[in-house]
Amino acid sequence: MRRQILPKSNFGKAIAYALERWEELETYAYEGRVEIDNNPCERSIRPTAVGKKNWLFIGEAHAGNWSAIVYTLIECCHRRGIDPFAYLKDVLTRLPAATNWTIGELTPGAWAAAQVRPIAAAA
Repeated sequence: MRRQILPKSNFGKAIAYALERWEELETYAYEGRVEIDNNPCERSIRPTAVGKKNWLFIGEAHAGNWSAIVYTLIECCHRRGIDPFAYLKDVLTRLPAATNWTIGELTPGAWAAAQVRPIAAAA
């Protein structure tokens, strides 16, 4: 059938595209948990791409570094379902008293786990 279709036609290009990715298509067909596209991933990184454009002229180089750190913390909170305002409010009040040994408790993952424990203990 491939010989009856012109390779430069849109249908011919579509067939060539599918054949070049045949192994990936087989994986998708045999593994039910594999997504056909990566749109959720693309949507999740869109704010970063837009932000890079918006923050191109943020001012001083140090301002860009600090903004990247804060933005990373906020995105980590979003991925873990944490309210970024509550996280930053709590962490920034505890940070001056933190030591090198306790700083690990202030990461978004550790902070979220600590927030769940009191609720589980009360139940």
